[in-house]
Amino acid sequence: MRNLVWIKDNGLWCNLLKLNLNHSHFENLNGVYIIWHGGKQPATVRIGQGVIKDRLSNHRSEQEILAFSNLGLLVTWAQTNKQELDGIERYLAESLNPKVGDRFPTVYPIQVNLPW
Repeated sequence: MRNLVWIKDNGLWCNLLKLNLNHSHFENLNGVYIIWHGGKQPATVRIGQGVIKDRLSNHRSEQEILAFSNLGLLVTWAQTNKQELDGIERYLAESLNPKVGDRFPTVYPIQVNLPW
């Protein structure tokens, strides 16, 4: 199993809609991410990969994702090398069954630790 370092902000999960994507932390940051909603029955909304700043910025305006904003949209990400992105995304999709997104890489999944 590949051990990823999932990012929090001072011990708390980050709010997708309030996250400062212009922070220097995001410069040239590639990896995988998980967006989920809170509430009484938290669930994974979207998982993905790529340039974290760009991908999260795009998701902030997608109606499919914003439909869950009343439950609180949370996000975490982990940096990883580009060669493993597809496999990790595949594993996360199979493990977390996101509500949004239905096309995931057709590669062998790479098992990783989940953030929670």
